[in-house]
Amino acid sequence: MEKDKRIAVLIDADNVSDKYIKFIFDEISNHGTPTYKRIYGDWTKPQLSSWKNVLLNYSISPIQQYANTVGKSSTDAALIIDAMDILYSGNVDGFCIVSSDSDFTRLAARLREAGMTVIGMGEKKTPMPFISACEKFKYLEVLASMATQPAEIPGTKAAPKKPVESQGSMADTDKLIEVIRTIINEISDEDGWAYLGDLGHILNKRSPDFDTRNYGFTKLTPLVASLKRFEIRSTKTSNPSISLKHVRNKD
Repeated sequence: MEKDKRIAVLIDADNVSDKYIKFIFDEISNHGTPTYKRIYGDWTKPQLSSWKNVLLNYSISPIQQYANTVGKSSTDAALIIDAMDILYSGNVDGFCIVSSDSDFTRLAARLREAGMTVIGMGEKKTPMPFISACEKFKYLEVLASMATQPAEIPGTKAAPKKPVESQGSMADTDKLIEVIRTIINEISDEDGWAYLGDLGHILNKRSPDFDTRNYGFTKLTPLVASLKRFEIRSTKTSNPSISLKHVRNKD
């Protein structure tokens, strides 16, 4: 099971704000258990002082890395070396690299070559090469905004949710519709129906930064329904609490 995966969480303090830490670990809990929790930076810098209480509260090990040369990031090198050491230890099933820096692109690719699950997390400014190198990529602004939205009250009409603007591979709904239509055409049966679970799986494989929360939804079904370009069919199973969802393109 995915939730049993042991994940090494490596954070680049130079490129991540401490305000995101709760949302980072809440998201990681959806994918596995964080075993290594390390954060890298020059802790003699005053701008990193806000991390002190955060490190204690979340039991994160700070790794000191002095800035030996102006304009060069020794922090990145330390994180990369540790990641490879952890990889060869054989003690984890995956990595979560938290940074908005493209310098970790090759690291993410190398870890995936070794069969590791690689989850990236960063801000909207994260370059696409790093996003594409990850198996999954989560925007920190999206995680924060969705977590702070008020809970919906059953029986009331929910207010329209504003999607978070991103520079991702499917940053607008027109592109999303095009990709969904293509996937449905490729995997549907003779009547044009495709299993919604398969659609979501392929969307994630083709676009690592795809997340229903990027568009203001917590689930795939309401997101697809909101696009008004697809039919959705629900089929009951022997378990009353479980139904199968299928989707097909509207003519």
